[in-house]
Amino acid sequence: MSKSKFIFTSLMLLLVLAVLAMCDLCFGSTNLFSIETSNPMFSSILYDIRLPKTLTSIIAGSGLALCGLLMQSLFRNPLAGPYVLGVSSGSSLFVAIATMMISSIHVSGFFIMGKSIVTLFSIMGAFFVTLIILLISRKNKSNVTVLLVGLMLGQILSAFQGLIEYMSNADNLKTFVMWGMGSVGSTTLQDLYFVIPIYAITIVASFFFIKPLNAILLNEQYAQNLGVNVNALRLSIIIISAVLVGVITAFCGPIAFVGISVPIASRLFFKTSHHLHQMTFCLLLGACVVLTADVICQVLSSQFMLPINTVTTLIGSPVVIYLLFKSKLSIG
Repeated sequence: MSKSKFIFTSLMLLLVLAVLAMCDLCFGSTNLFSIETSNPMFSSILYDIRLPKTLTSIIAGSGLALCGLLMQSLFRNPLAGPYVLGVSSGSSLFVAIATMMISSIHVSGFFIMGKSIVTLFSIMGAFFVTLIILLISRKNKSNVTVLLVGLMLGQILSAFQGLIEYMSNADNLKTFVMWGMGSVGSTTLQDLYFVIPIYAITIVASFFFIKPLNAILLNEQYAQNLGVNVNALRLSIIIISAVLVGVITAFCGPIAFVGISVPIASRLFFKTSHHLHQMTFCLLLGACVVLTADVICQVLSSQFMLPINTVTTLIGSPVVIYLLFKSKLSIG
């Protein structure tokens, strides 16, 4: 892809993102255009509800899409992603454990402490599963085997999570089930003061690995011949992915299909595998997908918010199905 085409495409995606963000801010159960700006309700809806939700949608969509791209490049597998490989399941299991611990030691009423514990455990769960999948991929180079192990690992973790849910009381169970459906509307501006710095650091850090990731697309031996420290690259990608997926999952719940479908769609639409292009497109396209899903959730029902997982699955599933029939698609 030429430089001019890359800049033009990025600007078009930015324009679409801006339009979707404005729609997400203005439309919903209450139309902001119908309220006078001098009305206290206007600022309350905009700054306390809509703005945190819109920013969370952008962070969740772009972050999960980037993690999916990094995992697909690391495992050299176009079907890799946080949800498919069980990384989100690991975060969910550890969040379930953290929720039980918070309840048992009676710190759930302390806002910062409770959120911090959930976030820490979510990151630990994502790191744990990603490390296991990486170790398995080094022992067995088969993409099919790695995917099957990831799916089975996700099922095992889900079984443990179900056991914890069975043993919990009704209030904790309801809270956790609602969290598990995925939502970008439960964060506040106070949450974002914690999330945005972590998001920014991981995004910036990932751009430092553009050249090593481009080299590893061919094969590890070629990358090593170019001076790439493959082991250090693996560890760095694991840390970035685990932290980003962990934080997003802690605050938004496990959002399905964004991590796998957006990199696939970006590769199909823009016909490039260069990581500078792919990272930029995935960040913008991922944010657009989740914003679109959130707008749909708001517009379809004025009485209650639909789970965002429902819409992202309906958007992402056709892309994955298309990939299954397009067997020649690869990450290179």
